[in-house]
Amino acid sequence: MRRKKLWRRLAVVAVASLLLAVFGVSVHAQEDTTAPEEAVETDTTALEAQVGSVLVSVDTVWVLATGFLVFFMQCGFALLETGLIRHTGAVNALLENFIDAGLTAIIFWAVGFGIAFGTDESGILGTDNFFLNKAVEIDNGAISFPSIADANPDVAYPNLAVLTFFFFQFAFAATASTITTGAMAERTDFIGDLIYTGLMAAFTYPVIVHWVWGGGWLFDRSFHDFAGSTVVHTVGGVTALVGAWMLGPRANRPKWGEMPPAHNLAYATLGTMILWFGWYGFNPGSTLGTGNTGLIGLVTLNTTLGAGAGCVSAMFFQWGWTGKWDLGITLNGSLAGLVAITAGCAFVMPWAAVVIGAAAGVLVILAVDAIERIRIDDPVGAFAVHGVCGIWGTLAIGLFGQPELTFGDAAGNGGLLLGGGVDLIIIQLMGSAATVAFIAVTAVLMFGALKAINRLRVHPTADVVGIDIYEHGASIWPDVLPLPGSTTESPAGASTISAPAMSGD
Repeated sequence: MRRKKLWRRLAVVAVASLLLAVFGVSVHAQEDTTAPEEAVETDTTALEAQVGSVLVSVDTVWVLATGFLVFFMQCGFALLETGLIRHTGAVNALLENFIDAGLTAIIFWAVGFGIAFGTDESGILGTDNFFLNKAVEIDNGAISFPSIADANPDVAYPNLAVLTFFFFQFAFAATASTITTGAMAERTDFIGDLIYTGLMAAFTYPVIVHWVWGGGWLFDRSFHDFAGSTVVHTVGGVTALVGAWMLGPRANRPKWGEMPPAHNLAYATLGTMILWFGWYGFNPGSTLGTGNTGLIGLVTLNTTLGAGAGCVSAMFFQWGWTGKWDLGITLNGSLAGLVAITAGCAFVMPWAAVVIGAAAGVLVILAVDAIERIRIDDPVGAFAVHGVCGIWGTLAIGLFGQPELTFGDAAGNGGLLLGGGVDLIIIQLMGSAATVAFIAVTAVLMFGALKAINRLRVHPTADVVGIDIYEHGASIWPDVLPLPGSTTESPAGASTISAPAMSGD
């Protein structure tokens, strides 16, 4: 009996559920007055908005994360430069590299970003968005953060907030002036360093950025520089060459053709490895989004192959020249390959990245030797790495640019060696030459003015006691090179060594 009652109850529940379901569907159908097509369209629009919001969030995280890597390159530059110079200038090099980032942050925010990415004026420079005044909007108590695309609709910028875009570009700007400090190491007046860093962040670097990436005249002519072989490295390298030339050589250096020994190759190696690591923000991050994962993969692979080919070719070329396996040359070879592939990492196939990097590894050695022969003292080979290889990487697009990757350039073709004719290499040559000319002239004016007010080269006393002691009252190895007037005890405590007194101004 109990089983029969149970089955009856289950049957009643099932029938009632069926009736409710049918009744509910019919009532819903009667009450739903929205046309099916209209409902689907509403749902699709809402879904697209949600997907778009997620994509912007992902792209923002990508650009910020890669920007953090680029900023970390400041540490690499500091260690590399410190390791390659003499220990009497190590503190000076560390402080210059560190303060370059801080000073550039303020000045690029106030002036440089507006000149680089503001509304175009005659293809030469931007004219607004100073102090990022178009980055935040407040209306009736509501705050919003416009995208760079909204701030400058004349250029097809990505849908990133201006504030996000600024940080990524600031990290690049800091790199340009840091390149220059290496060539001018051990002998630059510290106030002079602050002045030329500020001028680079405010004007000379941003002008080239506007020409190439900000809607300027080279942008309009489809000049190709994906991540900065020209914009960052040629600018930094040429400024470095002019600065080193106008400064004159370091005091007490060996005869020309023999560089003073690096004081700590461990620092230099660690710095170079950090730079290689940071380059994965420099190049892949310049996609400014994750929409094209294949392009990110190509850029990353080309960056890796360029660096690898550069260090291998430099190492073997130097061995063939001197019979020695040279660590310093190998380090600079990897950087040469990275600089050279930076312009074309999105425009060439992997085999071409190997060729470009390998050629850069040889070029950097020849360029260092050439700079020594004309008696310009460049302690870290800054011009050879960044200037010469930046120019080579820019021109290499005109030789090896893959037609399907050059985004329909002005000629509609790829590189010369891939059947594209001479149009692409001509625009690459024109853009590189214009950049070299503009930076060379402005650098001569900038350093010439500093020289006129005695703020280019440090006081001659620093040549005697060392720039670290003279400018900073510090030593990176106080137990080996004590400060003037200080004493250090030997491990046994048996003897005392006094540092030579520093002569006055």
